[in-house]
Amino acid sequence: MWTTLRSTLFYLGVIPVTIVFGLVGIMILPLPRLWRYFVITRWSRFAIWWLRITCGLGWRVTGSEHIPDRPSVILCKHQSAWETITLQMIFPPQSQVLKKELLHLPFFGWGLASLNPIAIDRKAGAKALRHLLVEGKRRIEAGWFVLIFPEGTRVPVGQHGRYTSGGAALALQAGCPIVPVAHNAGVFWPRNTMRKQAGVIDVVIGPALDPTGRSAAQLMNEVEAWIEARCAELPRHAGHSES
Repeated sequence: MWTTLRSTLFYLGVIPVTIVFGLVGIMILPLPRLWRYFVITRWSRFAIWWLRITCGLGWRVTGSEHIPDRPSVILCKHQSAWETITLQMIFPPQSQVLKKELLHLPFFGWGLASLNPIAIDRKAGAKALRHLLVEGKRRIEAGWFVLIFPEGTRVPVGQHGRYTSGGAALALQAGCPIVPVAHNAGVFWPRNTMRKQAGVIDVVIGPALDPTGRSAAQLMNEVEAWIEARCAELPRHAGHSES
């Protein structure tokens, strides 16, 4: 009961703020991309702060020293909506690859459009991959990191989705490092539920991979093995305390 009440309070606070930032997102579309990113990520910071206040859910990062000092491709495990928000506070400005339908959502999608995403049509097949490679390389050349969830959709804790090689192909084409990220956000903020469990989400950033001399398939096999191994080591039940 207490968890449900706290989760409800979280949404009561975040929804009106989302509406405000959605309207702001429309108004600032003419501004430079980096300016828009700075403005809209204030929503992200509020949401994660409010999540901690209302639901007692915090986070900690291991391996931040592995973040390259130049634009890279971030390949992250996808369990929750949490990582789509919080990675904005862990990495430098990034362009997230997402399904284009999200941009059509009222208010939330409008703000999302101001974050310089790469919106793709998953049904487009090879065309979607070409779009990712072209737009992703442009973002990297402009100084942005590119965030990709190689499983494509949120996967329950303990389960393993199919990893696609688009992120590795982008890193090869752009000549930039790949940064693997593991976490256990799905333990505390599961998909398809409003309930948020108290605790501390662990985020683990792995050493950057140099794509030189390897195929996209080889790179993705290495990324997948590292991410899944790290996720298996993280707590799979709520209740561990913050250190």
